Order: sequence, then structure tokens, then C-alpha cells
Amino acid sequence: MKTVSRGEPMDATVLRELRAIVGADHVRHADGDVAAYARDATPLFSARPGAVVHPGSTEEVSAVLKLAGARSVPVVPRGAGSNLCAATVPLSGGIVLVLTRLDRILEISADELLAVCQPGVTTAELSGAVAAHGLLYAPDPGSRTVATIGGTIATCAGGLRGLKYGVTRNYVLGLQAVLATGEVVRTGGRLWKDVAGYDLTRLLTGSEGTLGVITEATVALTPAPEASGTGLAYFATLADAGRAVARIIGSGLLPATLEFLDARCIDAVESYARLGLRTDAGALLLFGDDGDASPVGRHLARMAELCLVEGALDATVAGAAAESEALLAARRCALPALSRLGSVTILEDASVPRPRIAEMVDRIDAIAGRHDLTIATFGHAGDGNLHPTCIVDAGDTDATERAHHAFGDIFRTAMELGGTITGEHGVGAAKLPYLTERLGAGQMALLRRIKAAFDPAGILNPGKLGS
Repeated sequence: MKTVSRGEPMDATVLRELRAIVGADHVRHADGDVAAYARDATPLFSARPGAVVHPGSTEEVSAVLKLAGARSVPVVPRGAGSNLCAATVPLSGGIVLVLTRLDRILEISADELLAVCQPGVTTAELSGAVAAHGLLYAPDPGSRTVATIGGTIATCAGGLRGLKYGVTRNYVLGLQAVLATGEVVRTGGRLWKDVAGYDLTRLLTGSEGTLGVITEATVALTPAPEASGTGLAYFATLADAGRAVARIIGSGLLPATLEFLDARCIDAVESYARLGLRTDAGALLLFGDDGDASPVGRHLARMAELCLVEGALDATVAGAAAESEALLAARRCALPALSRLGSVTILEDASVPRPRIAEMVDRIDAIAGRHDLTIATFGHAGDGNLHPTCIVDAGDTDATERAHHAFGDIFRTAMELGGTITGEHGVGAAKLPYLTERLGAGQMALLRRIKAAFDPAGILNPGKLGS
């Protein structure tokens, strides 16, 4: 589970050429300057890059990649480094190519329901900018305040609105990307309907920087909903909450939000945020809707009613926007609340078919007991995406090793139940050991052939996905 490497020092000639391309102020190679780029938000993975380069344009990205290809230097594209799968850890050293200087929103078109932006724009910045035009950019990852558009496209990020609105790939209309050779390509465009040729936009989305470096994105928008609201229900068991989820969706309702916390998460969040949550409950279900004001109110009331039908201890609907935000805070602060319980927080994701969520959580609890660990689980009840979270102490190597084996058991259990090893975080270095089990040898071979077609020298994010 732990990858540590110092990496090779960057050749002095390459450093000079990099400075000539992007400017001396935008190239770093000293230990103190590159240390922060040896890791991302994923714990237990670290590898020192030879240099950190901050390009300011597509042309500079192209020139850097041409140089790297000629000198066989690995390049790892990076945004804010908020991913949770070690996707931007430079396992082979080389250049970490940080794209946060490319941070402009280039266009917002209300007529076409789209925006064009550079990869360093954060999700929250884009969402706020389009909201001023009465529009919505639907992808809503938990790290939206720092996660960049380029990073969320590279990992095909999900979020709390995934059930109703889908994930990042549903909103990427077109991309500008630089291939490993330095060639600049445009895929897709401004159209919602365009089936000319292979869908390279979808292929680049979720490719984790292994096929190309995204330097511009055209994304789809929707009209902003007139109103939104949130409700909360408590249950004695997660199985009861799971039945309520099935009842809600089976009734014809499609919630904008449908999230759950298990008992350990409820306790941690209440100790952390003092939101007045019931700590005698076995599970919490957060439900929400958006749209026209009148139907939203009716839908929320109906969801609360259906929760009570399925045995909820109680169910309430927020009466005001501030109260709704307080309820959403219960879900959004699950990770920081759990992180207080130890020095290392290992947050994972796995997905199972929605009817098997309760069974999966029970299996996670059994796995935690078998490995003598505490694992709390929260996640997206509407789409079956769970986030089992293990807290260990940094110096406890035995517990860290047990956690490694426990998560292997969790991923295999998810696959056994018809699910997958990752629903939204990505593969990166963290999930790579399990990818062949998920896809099979034939599909892995196909991934490697695709990788070779895009990156024949193998310089882009080596050691990930199709490498």
C-alpha cells in the first residue's frame, strides 16, 4: 500500500531547456520545492519528482512534452492533487506538470448551454460563474472547492448529485489535449449530439493523464433549478435504510441527493460538528430534490413519508435553505470528522448494485472485525457507491498492513456482489493491483494497446492504467 521513492535527479541540460520553455520562475527541482508534489491527497503513497513544471499555455505544454519525449523523461500531469487514488504520484520520477496556471474561464454560453475553460479552473469557480447566468454545472465532487476541472475530467469524478445528474463524463462535450508527442488535438466540440468517429472525448475522460494532457474543456450546462431542499431520516439499521432507498426510487422519484452514513460516521460527525444528530441510530439517510418549487416540496414530503413506511425512527424535511445546508454539512464533513480519530485516514471507494448496499456494509464490518480494524462507511445510497474509511496511526505499520489486506478483501467483495473497485475516485496507483481482477486479462491487453497508440514512448504517467 505504500510507495516511497526519491526519484532520479533531473538532468541539468533538461532543466535548462525547461526553464527556456516556461520561464525560470516556473521550474522547481530542489528538495524543499518538490516535496509537496511527491504525493497527492492519497495517504501512504509518495515518490519524489525530478522537477515540477508550471506551464502557462497549451504551446508550453506541447514544448515540454516534445522535450520529455526526446529525452525519455516521464511526465505526470497534475491539477490540485486532491484525488484519492494516487493518480498523480510520480512513481517513476521525472516531471510533474502542474496545470493550475491555466486557470481562465474562456466562455459561458447561455444560448448553447455550455462553458469553455482551462484545466486549472476549480469546480467551485466554474459552478459559481455559471450560476451567475442562471445555469448549473452539475458535477459536484466532495473536493469541489479545490478540485480542478482538468483533474475531475482526468478521473471522471462523481459527487453527491450523481444519481440524478450523472458524473463528469456526462458533461464533457469537447477537449483540447496534448499528446505525448507534443501534438495538439481537439476532440468533440460544442454539440450535444455528434457521433462522427470514435468518441475520443470519452476515452480521454477518466484516463488519468495516461493518454494526453488536457489543456481546455468544453462542458455542458443545464438551467439552474428554481428551488432545492433536503430531508433527513434515521434508521435502526442500514438494511432498513436500504429498503427505504429502494422504496423511494421504486415510487418513480429521482432524488437529487440520496446519501447515507453508518453509525460510526454519525458518531464521528456529531462529535466533530455538533449538528444535533441522533447517535442512537444505526444509519442516517440524507435525501434531497431540486427543480420547480412546488414539486420539490411535494417530493421531499413523499420521500420522508416513504422512509417512515420502511421503519424510519424519524424523518424530517428542512424548512429553510440554511437548515438544508446544515443537513448537507453532515454528509460533507464525514471525512474531516473521521480524520480526527487517527493520524492516517484511508478513504476508499467501491460500488455495488443499489439493492446490495446493506449487504456490502455488513460484509465491510465483518472484514474490519477479521482484520482488527475500525472501518466506518458512508456514501451515495442512490448509486451504490460506498466510501469505507479506515483510520490508523502513522507509526503503526502492522495496522497499515492489515488495512491493505482489508481493502483487498473489500474490493473483491464488491466484485463478488456484482460491483466494481472504484465508482468515482479512479484507479491510480492505489487500485492498480486489483484492475486485472476487475477487467480481465483480455481487456487489460486492450488498454495497453490503446496506451501505446496514444503514447508510444510510454512517458505519460507511467505505472498507471494501461502502462
